[in-house]
Amino acid sequence: MNKYNLVLLCGGGSSEHDISLLSAKYFEACLSDHPRFNTLWLELSVNGEYRTKDGEIVELTNRREIRFSQDDKPAWPVDYIIPCIHGFPGETGDIQSWFNLIQLPYFGCGSEASSNCFNKITAKMWFSALGIPNTPYLYLDEPSDDAIARVEKAFDEWNGVFIKAASQGSSVGCFPATKREDIPALVKKAFEYAPFVVVEKTIVARELEVAVYEYDGELVATRPGEIVCAANTFYSFEEKYDAKSQAVTHVEAPDVDEATVEAIRDYALRAFKGMKLRHLSRIDFFLTRDNQILLNEINTFPGLTQISMFPKMLANHGHDFTSFLEKAILAELEGA
Repeated sequence: MNKYNLVLLCGGGSSEHDISLLSAKYFEACLSDHPRFNTLWLELSVNGEYRTKDGEIVELTNRREIRFSQDDKPAWPVDYIIPCIHGFPGETGDIQSWFNLIQLPYFGCGSEASSNCFNKITAKMWFSALGIPNTPYLYLDEPSDDAIARVEKAFDEWNGVFIKAASQGSSVGCFPATKREDIPALVKKAFEYAPFVVVEKTIVARELEVAVYEYDGELVATRPGEIVCAANTFYSFEEKYDAKSQAVTHVEAPDVDEATVEAIRDYALRAFKGMKLRHLSRIDFFLTRDNQILLNEINTFPGLTQISMFPKMLANHGHDFTSFLEKAILAELEGA
């Protein structure tokens, strides 16, 4: 049997750089003893340098090989790459465009699907086009007086808004507006994180998540799990990753009737298929008090830390992550 050289690429230099390193450790543990894979860990820095675990700067060339700084060290051919990068340039689709250009097979969603999901405005347009209900919103392209006035009007109609940078992940650049007088400052602050801003109606709802992935030629949507935040908080970056987080997770959301569970799973599958996602995603929903289902967002490369929901939901569904990863890689390389 053939043995393949895999690059495990992590980092990226965004606000989620360190979380990417944690997720990469999970991948590394899954791949470390695999008899068919040689794995090379590379960390991508904010200035675009690739470094090995030993700190050596290397180059990933358009010939799909790693060139080392030591002249006497032969180039290392790359058969496959896992871009374990949260935020830019992984979930934005930028790094996948480069892989497409040099015809290097990779794990995860393609460049266009990643870009469409990462931009909150583009994603919501896709959700609506696919007939999937989502949170009412406004789109802003500048922090002008007119834009702020529109947000204030929406605040009055909706009794609260969330102001979000359109192209950030892990709730970075997201600000709840609970007071009308805070809106101008929060709009301007959101524009510090992205050139476009989406303003959503504040929804009082449960936060449910579905792991969707391809396994043995079948598209799987798990039963929804649930994130329960501490009172008067939302699932911010700190709540997601800080050791002091008071958020509670349930691998299976309790007290959700079967019809609602199946409706959520159906919407998740519709989004995965309709937006041409690949291999894996975590699709997040709101469930309101009157049982209304609203698609919140899609994570095309969900976190795989010790507290992350995706691997827990996959295991709860009866699948092993290492087996899932192996099958995805070999299907790509061997058509198996």
